[in-house]
Amino acid sequence: MPGDLFRRLSVLLEQAGIPYMLTGSFASTVYGMARSTADIDFIIAADEEHIRKLMSLLPEEDFYSELGGALESCRRRSMFNVIDNATSLKVDFIFLKNRDFSREEFQRRNKAQVEGVELYIATPEDIILSKLEWAKRGASLRQIEDVVGILKVRNDQLDLAYIGKWVNELGLQAEWSNAIKMSAPVQDEK
Repeated sequence: MPGDLFRRLSVLLEQAGIPYMLTGSFASTVYGMARSTADIDFIIAADEEHIRKLMSLLPEEDFYSELGGALESCRRRSMFNVIDNATSLKVDFIFLKNRDFSREEFQRRNKAQVEGVELYIATPEDIILSKLEWAKRGASLRQIEDVVGILKVRNDQLDLAYIGKWVNELGLQAEWSNAIKMSAPVQDEK
């Protein structure tokens, strides 16, 4: 079950001394509409020592992982993954980017209940912005649909000024406009 996996991962990350934040589709489901996904995305603030510690803590019988690939990803500041043998879920560990938006997003993270486990998670505004960036990179409608789900569920609770600021700075106007249009209620024609 994902709840058990989240519990195990949060304990392992804390034991390794790695600050983390859940993002991606599991996070957007917390704030928006549920959808199935085969991977879990964590942004981490870690160096090689942290990664060595984390990988040493991962039980081989529970997780498939490769230390060499994880360390290379750390040097490149990209991402690596591990596979949970019990659920076959892929866990992506994404290194915190060295840019203003990423640092602010990470500072704004909150604790929230995810699958019955308290985890650090990106705010709904930052998930929206991250999803818009992924949509721009890959022209993925699924990312926009996740944004629409958050808008439909939480629109009156969102800091739209914050979103607008980063939409402009990150060049996400087209993706944001598309999400806004898709989230608008359909008007009945009479």
